[in-house]
Amino acid sequence: MSAITVNEQPVRLIQITDTHLGPLTSESLLGLNTDESLEDVLQLITAEQPAFDYLVCTGDIASAGHEVCYRRFIDMIQRYFPVPFAWIPGNHDSAAIMSQLAVPNPPERRLVDLGPWVIVLLDSAVPGQVYGNLEKSELDFLEQALAEHADKHVMVMLHHQPLPVGSAWIDQYVLRNADAFLAIVDRSPQVKTVVWGHVHQDFSRRRKHMKLFATPSTCVQFKPNSDDFAVDTAMPGYRWFDLHPDGRIETGVSRVSGKHYIIDYKSAGY
Repeated sequence: MSAITVNEQPVRLIQITDTHLGPLTSESLLGLNTDESLEDVLQLITAEQPAFDYLVCTGDIASAGHEVCYRRFIDMIQRYFPVPFAWIPGNHDSAAIMSQLAVPNPPERRLVDLGPWVIVLLDSAVPGQVYGNLEKSELDFLEQALAEHADKHVMVMLHHQPLPVGSAWIDQYVLRNADAFLAIVDRSPQVKTVVWGHVHQDFSRRRKHMKLFATPSTCVQFKPNSDDFAVDTAMPGYRWFDLHPDGRIETGVSRVSGKHYIIDYKSAGY
């Protein structure tokens, strides 16, 4: 577990997701060089966020789970920012490689203590599958974390969407045991927000006492509310959060501008 010291000011958290780095810096996703777009997003964060407290990447860091991708990702993040950061695996990642990577100051993978707030990181990836699922051990970890930090506000982060976002083609890959997960957070008023990646689009909704958010990818975007696979013309981006000591949340999405990427908008899938 990693921790930072905070005062009465809100904690500023940055979320990036779905970077899809290939083994080579020249590789692309649907025509877009993913190293280039990640660099553009990191530069945007640098320009817009002169100071923040923590960064989390919510999965699909690599296109196919190669170790070289994770090492390059860590190098890129540490080159830009001195703050600690965390990551969780997505369906394209290798959770085993991520957890066994021998690097100085490795990314946090389980729980982040931010003073009045705690971030619980869950692994929803299923080896060899696109859909998500939380093993019993993950659900147990969530319940244990909630019990041990009963006096904290909680943000839960995972890769897969725990409820449909309105695009049939990607909602078939929703968290398979979402009912079990939602039952836990629904009865836990200290959970203020649930945040994920995977869907490559901006999404927000209220559920009971919680705010739910999905965040754009640092590379290609998927068109919202599309039954069939469709690439959106929206630009790569990131999400910021202000986590206030009283449990309030402010958040926003910011996107790269002034760039023209070569993207295959007519692709039927990837």
